[in-house]
Amino acid sequence: MNIFSVLVIARKELKDAMRNRWLALYASIFGTLSFSIAWLALSGTSSYGSIGFGRTAASLINMVILIVPLMGLTLGALSIAGERDKKTMLYLLAQPVSKFEIIIGKYLGLSLALIISLICGFGVSGIFITFKGEALQPTLYGAFILLTILLALVTLSFGFLISVIVQKSVTAISAALFTWLFLVLFTDLGLMGTALILNLGINELFVLTLSNPLQVYKITAILTLRSSLEVLGPGGIYATRTYGSFLLPGLLTLLSMSVVIPLGLCYAVLCVKKDLR
Repeated sequence: MNIFSVLVIARKELKDAMRNRWLALYASIFGTLSFSIAWLALSGTSSYGSIGFGRTAASLINMVILIVPLMGLTLGALSIAGERDKKTMLYLLAQPVSKFEIIIGKYLGLSLALIISLICGFGVSGIFITFKGEALQPTLYGAFILLTILLALVTLSFGFLISVIVQKSVTAISAALFTWLFLVLFTDLGLMGTALILNLGINELFVLTLSNPLQVYKITAILTLRSSLEVLGPGGIYATRTYGSFLLPGLLTLLSMSVVIPLGLCYAVLCVKKDLR
């Protein structure tokens, strides 16, 4: 792999992404919502500080699950399909670069664009919490930001996979929105309905929960911020007692695999496909 070629593609992709109106819109919405949630959470406490931060973090988790996957999926879905629509994919492949370098370069550029957007959004709420609160708990807040970035990378990988499977960018966006809707709905409410219909036990329900990266992120974030999953009820207590100290590393491994596996499938599909116009 030629690192210089990857960096050139990543730089070009980053510039294009920063001019993308959708990314600007998502970043604005994310920053506005994070500030609003921080303001509402802190204004409802008689004394700021750790209690206010705990309420803010809990509210931010639900906001992240809605907004961040939408950002990653739509940006990823337009990565390859957009090149096809602009008739630039064949030109790109005609250059002295491999398909692997193209995927890594484009993924790296879009990842940096997402990371910048998320850090700006979290920076707004972080500054407000620091201004209003007595203790931001920077270690926990930083861990929460890193977890959110990991979730963004996961959904970006799924977006890339969608982008190489479909031909048109319109179809890719539609598939990304459907995937986002499925993942969001397949959280607490969807799992409860599935458990009732299939009469699942606590073990089967927990395994089913781990099949959704949004749920894995949610469990990991709660475990990181609270050091306990009791807030999740019997399922959280079961997970803590069954897996103990291995639970957090296992969840992080699952999230990391959710980044690597879709990218590997993306490369495999791109190598098999003959029609790349």
